[in-house]
Amino acid sequence: MEKIEAMRIFLRVAELRSFTQAAESLTLPKASVSMAVAQLEQQLGTRLLQRTTRRVSVTPDGQSFYDRCQTLVADMDEAETMFRSEAELIGRLRVDLPVALAKRVVIPSLGEFLRAHPRLSIELSTTDRLVDLIGEGFDCVVRAGGSPIGPELGFREIARMEMVNCASPEYVERFGKPTTLQELAEHHLVHYVPRLGTPSPGFEYWDGQRCHYVEMQGSVTVNNSDAYQAACLAGLGITQVPRLGVEKLLQNGTLVSVLDEFPSEPMPLRLLYQSRQSSSRRLRAFQEWIVELLQR
Repeated sequence: MEKIEAMRIFLRVAELRSFTQAAESLTLPKASVSMAVAQLEQQLGTRLLQRTTRRVSVTPDGQSFYDRCQTLVADMDEAETMFRSEAELIGRLRVDLPVALAKRVVIPSLGEFLRAHPRLSIELSTTDRLVDLIGEGFDCVVRAGGSPIGPELGFREIARMEMVNCASPEYVERFGKPTTLQELAEHHLVHYVPRLGTPSPGFEYWDGQRCHYVEMQGSVTVNNSDAYQAACLAGLGITQVPRLGVEKLLQNGTLVSVLDEFPSEPMPLRLLYQSRQSSSRRLRAFQEWIVELLQR
């Protein structure tokens, strides 16, 4: 068991790239964390972490050991809880969610999940970039869109989100409300790209079978959902977003919908996880909860 605990400590140091932060998150003295990693390195006969005064990095041997440790520790956690009820899930889940989904849907309801599983803790990251699930040590991530999935990952589609075209009342007052695709030539689009510097496809609409694109002018390009919505609210152009995230703004008039007959393709929302973790009770419980939450 001491070796398993040392592995847990190593995993946390490797994930956080810091002995100090790992010690704080584990509520252990920093000296104990350093000693546990040093003893592991001595037993294995190799250096797992490269230490400098400014940073901690994982060596190639350390990365290989990290991948194996994740499996061993997860298996041990499962073995310790396999005869307990679902209400007694123990351990930690590291999850990454899109910013808007986390702020507007998941975090406001997260208390109900934690009350159902009081011995489970969540480390929640919120980003819109495509994170390295394995390399950054996440148990699962939720992502919108249909990006390719490698063989080392499993996934579950948890929703298909209805899309809506939005503009601010200020924008409509200045430029008018487009009623045809041809009129988009006189309008502005807030361009959204996953990585700045990549081209925007333009205004997307779905005919029920395939997507079509209309090139549009636009002065602003963003790469995250908060900036995307802020640009729309500031009257900088039309945006195309999941209705789930803007329903209240549409209802109270803060935003207005445009070209309702030309929505973009419903956006898949998928939960991705490491294939070898597919049997994790913690992961299954979180999956079922978030699917039920979004359906609700």
